[in-house]
Parts: sequence; C-alpha cells; structure tokens
Amino acid sequence: GVLCISLLTSNSHASTKILVWGDSLSAAYGIPVEKGWVSLLEEKLGDDFEVINGSISGETTQGGLTRLPAALKNHTPDLVILELGANDGLRGFPPQITKNNLQQMIEKSNQADAKVVLFGMKIPPNYGVVYSEKFEEQFVQLANDYNLPFIPFFLKDVIENIEFFQADELHPTAAAQPIILETILPTLNIAFDNITQNEADTNSNPKETSQSAVKDLIERVLQETLPKSEAPKILKNPA
Repeated sequence: GVLCISLLTSNSHASTKILVWGDSLSAAYGIPVEKGWVSLLEEKLGDDFEVINGSISGETTQGGLTRLPAALKNHTPDLVILELGANDGLRGFPPQITKNNLQQMIEKSNQADAKVVLFGMKIPPNYGVVYSEKFEEQFVQLANDYNLPFIPFFLKDVIENIEFFQADELHPTAAAQPIILETILPTLNIAFDNITQNEADTNSNPKETSQSAVKDLIERVLQETLPKSEAPKILKNPA
C-alpha cells in the first residue's frame, strides 16, 4: 500500500517536502513499514520535513509515470526521490521504454519545481549481459543529461550478504534498512544543497531560512554512524 507520513513543523516555516516514488524496495515489502528505509529517513530528518512515500510494490516506470502528475499536484514536493525501474528489468521491458518513462517523470517533476534524486539499479543477467548493461546505463545517461544527484546502486552495501535478504533473495530485510539509509544520505545532502541554492537564487522569503538549516541538519545526521553490531558482514561466497 501507500504510506504517507506527514510532519508538522515546530514553527511557521513551510516544511521541506520529500516524495519517495518507488517500488517494493522503498515500500518496505515483507517487513514492518516503520522499519523501512523511508520511515527511518523520516525519523532522522525530524520536524522540518514532510515525507510522503508514494511507493507501491510491483510498480513499473509506466505505472509510476501514470500516477505521478496527481501526486505532484496534491503534494507539491520540493524533492522527488525516483526509485523505479527494477520491475521493468526483471520483466525484460526494452530499456528505451524504461528510459523514456523515467525521463518524463524527471521532466514532470522539474516542471512542478521539484528537484530529483535518481536511484539506479542493477539486475541479474537473466536476459543476457548486453541487456543488463543497457539497463544499467540508462540511469547513468539520465543522471548526466539532467545533472541529477545519483546513486548508481543503493543496495550496494547489502547486496553481497545473503543474510540481509528475505527468502525470495530480492527484497532486503529489516536489518538491512539502516545500512541502505546510510548509503542514501550523502546523495540526499547534495540534493538539499541544490534546494537551498535554488531558494537563495530565486527569492529571500522566510522559507529560505528554513532551507538553509537543512544542510546543517543533514550534515549532523551524516556524522552519526551505525553501531558496529549493525555493520554489514560481507560473505565471500553469497548463495
């Protein structure tokens, strides 16, 4: 289902709105919603933010594109975290179709005055090495074309440890979610810098003060480290 987390700010400034637009990897599939990386992000960021999780398990880029205009209108986000494409790849959709859908979502977000963070994805070579390479390259091309903050593979710090995956070997466990979040945060810091700069360039309204504090908040969050007991244990020969 769709999780919507709304936070009231402690002052009169408008909160920074983050729309997470993904699939089961962001929808906390198979684990309690509150243990998913999106909920953990909301907990870390606090009251200056409103986090809207529009992720749906099984979602494709076409489905995301169809739903996005209404979400942009209803939520008016400052930032869209675009995490779609895995299901396209698993189903063998032509990479060009996936790329076109992602491109339209990026452009629609920008037209709605929202910055975009793009998440890339890697897939098993079920459809051959050439398909996998084209699939992965489309994300890189879009990030370069639109100069987006980009995470090539946000599961990179858990992928080699089978213990961090559920029985289907596709969806991360609850224990993997804090590690995934730590992988994501540095790139989000870049995105918030972009938002702050945009506010400074366009006007000097009260929201600028709130946005300028975002960077300090994210930098503080990035200083936090995971307990050693939660550090990833990489297996040399994952099953």
